[in-house]
Amino acid sequence: MTTPGQGLHSHVLAALGLAITAGECPPGTVLRTDELAQRFDVSRTVVREVVRVLESMHLVESRRRVGVTVLPTESWNVYDPQVIRWRLAGADRPRQLRSLTVLRSAVEPVAAGLAALHATPAQCRELTEQALGMVATSRGRQLEAYLVHDIAFHRVVLNSSGNEMFARLGDVVAEVLTGRTHHHVMFEDPDPAAVTLHVQVAEAVRERDAARAEALTREIAVGALKELDVLAP
Repeated sequence: MTTPGQGLHSHVLAALGLAITAGECPPGTVLRTDELAQRFDVSRTVVREVVRVLESMHLVESRRRVGVTVLPTESWNVYDPQVIRWRLAGADRPRQLRSLTVLRSAVEPVAAGLAALHATPAQCRELTEQALGMVATSRGRQLEAYLVHDIAFHRVVLNSSGNEMFARLGDVVAEVLTGRTHHHVMFEDPDPAAVTLHVQVAEAVRERDAARAEALTREIAVGALKELDVLAP
């Protein structure tokens, strides 16, 4: 259960995070603890806790006698899922989606190839189950249900690659897929060809065909970029 204090913390964190990532508080802006406490009608303790979280994301820097200063974009932890969520909620969404999708296109095909070599039988089964779940929810405007299977599918690919760096990108991919769905950068029903490709990737991984798994996943990435050309130019 969320306590009142936690609710206030989340509210202030979201408001400041969105304002910073949207450019409403540009780099160099100095935020004063007292002013923030008054603005949001919260205690200075809540503000300090929020600032600590923002500092951990490298969005701000706190200095005595100066205040809390918004850092340049180059300093931000752009892989932080919360930062990704805030940036996708802003006006810069199309560029962010493209940047993140290009990242996925560089990583996920290689991860799929490795998964074909390293996935356990249990991971192969889960990959197939999630692909079939995508098929089952790909019609009838079931995008939220489809999203659950889509995220799980890509997490399995990254986790079964055997590469811990790839595995840590699971939350990044989840935020990208969630952002596309919640901000309506998806067709009402997923592209049937893309759904079929996911099933084929699961088959290739199960059959230990690394080259095919990598090639098919690259097709998925190319298709995702083409969709962005239409839906988020």
